[in-house]
Amino acid sequence: MDEFRSELCDSQGVIRREGGVIPGLGEPAFSIFSPAVSRLPVVIAAPHGGRRYPADVLARMRYPDIAALRLEDRLVDQLALVLARESGAGLMLAHAPRAMLDLNRADDDVDWDMLGLAAPGPGPANGRARSGLGLVPRRLPGMGEIWRGRLSRAEVEARIEGIHRPYHAALADLVAQERARWGAVLLIDLHSMPPLPRVIGQEAATIVVGDRFGASCHGELVARTFSHFAAKGVPAAHNRPYAGGFALDHHAAPRRGVHAMQLEVDRAAYLDSSLIGIGPGFDGMVALLSGLVTALGAQVAAMGGRRSGEAWPEAAE
Repeated sequence: MDEFRSELCDSQGVIRREGGVIPGLGEPAFSIFSPAVSRLPVVIAAPHGGRRYPADVLARMRYPDIAALRLEDRLVDQLALVLARESGAGLMLAHAPRAMLDLNRADDDVDWDMLGLAAPGPGPANGRARSGLGLVPRRLPGMGEIWRGRLSRAEVEARIEGIHRPYHAALADLVAQERARWGAVLLIDLHSMPPLPRVIGQEAATIVVGDRFGASCHGELVARTFSHFAAKGVPAAHNRPYAGGFALDHHAAPRRGVHAMQLEVDRAAYLDSSLIGIGPGFDGMVALLSGLVTALGAQVAAMGGRRSGEAWPEAAE
């Protein structure tokens, strides 16, 4: 693909490619890491860990330090990178920051008012755009407006062309590559979340598993995921409050053997007490998720018929 800047193979046999471009910075918008020899049919994506901010973007943010930190899935890219190395999964890492463009939103999920324009269609913007967390985040709870003034349509279109479209095209290619090799594939869209509030008589979830309420992933894989966390004593929730977003809607096709789930990890479980730097729980979280990826990879391989010689079962409705 033309947008890939480089291709190399490291000592572990991992091919790295870079693609897209961050407008105003000229640096790659994302990196792809794929094993030269595929070890399991799993692809991990981390769309919200990017931290490469153009200077003009920071200058136009009202409170750049606070807003950027709250919008990022803080250091989830580091978590994903080590996890992929430990498990042998393929990996997509976004470098473009979520403040510029949210890769887990559709490219038409635009708050047109923040561009000073009327919506091009007759209907209103969807709920996420109206809430301030559309394709380009506009406001944050407790902080209000993120930007000083409006953006131009040309700016947003440049971000879509440089970041969003090449990212999802490359992710689709990586997923299709593993699907062709194994007969089935699992995409894990990895995110992090602020600590969830405790409910009386119930421990707050450390991880939220999202499968678009059963639409994006076979139920056997979801059940295996919860069994893994239960065996490790890690509380997990299902689809509440995070069921997954555009990545699952766009890439999942369970009936064709393409399964996708979103994992939201409590930042306190792998960051320090300030929720800014790597914390003492990082290695343990890598071990927990690496075990999960290995187990799910074996199950997906069996569903693809590579080991059992049987066709993969149809997804649950």
